[in-house]
Amino acid sequence: MGIQISPSILAADFANLEAAAKSVPSADWLHVDVMDNHFVPNLTLGVPVVAALARVAEQPLDCHLMIEDPDRWAPAYVEAGASSVTFHVEACAAPVRLARELRSLGSRAGMALKPATAIEPFADLLPELDMVLIMTVEPGFGGQQFLEMCLRKIERTKAMLADTDGDVWLQIDGGVSSETIERCAAAGADVFVTGSAVFGADGPDGMIKHLRDLAETNAG
Repeated sequence: MGIQISPSILAADFANLEAAAKSVPSADWLHVDVMDNHFVPNLTLGVPVVAALARVAEQPLDCHLMIEDPDRWAPAYVEAGASSVTFHVEACAAPVRLARELRSLGSRAGMALKPATAIEPFADLLPELDMVLIMTVEPGFGGQQFLEMCLRKIERTKAMLADTDGDVWLQIDGGVSSETIERCAAAGADVFVTGSAVFGADGPDGMIKHLRDLAETNAG
């Protein structure tokens, strides 16, 4: 599995998400940030919008659930058309059971951690996952500045994933741009969520190609 770029529609024009999807044909995924104004202090979109986007987007949907009680709500996003669903371990009551349920429904299962949440306590859980998401900003809002302290955590997570039998992807989300992606790739990340850097560019798809080139050149 090589470098993958997953542009976040949080930074796109919500009045025309179909056009946003079509503006990034080289994207590997479309990243969908679901926020409930409880787990994080922001409210974005939910199952109906994901279902509508799944009908018009050519890329698979990568849903990041920043919500309370993902044990209850996450399966509905698979049913709505998401190909990958990531829950926050800080909000999940039974992460192994939820990961297995998501996989049984046909989705990839991801586990997200806030910047201050250590990865080490979840070492035994990693074989149950398809992806680990390291947040490189505090979840809740787009356009934040990348947290340099997370680079060591990316390195530690990559080392832990190397000890698992499965092919578990390492995704990062927050402040990813042409100024930060090289260091993140060198630290071991292979799936990059980027919002403002892509949808704020004059040519969104050209920016994806540029970011991919930078990451591939510096991949650790």
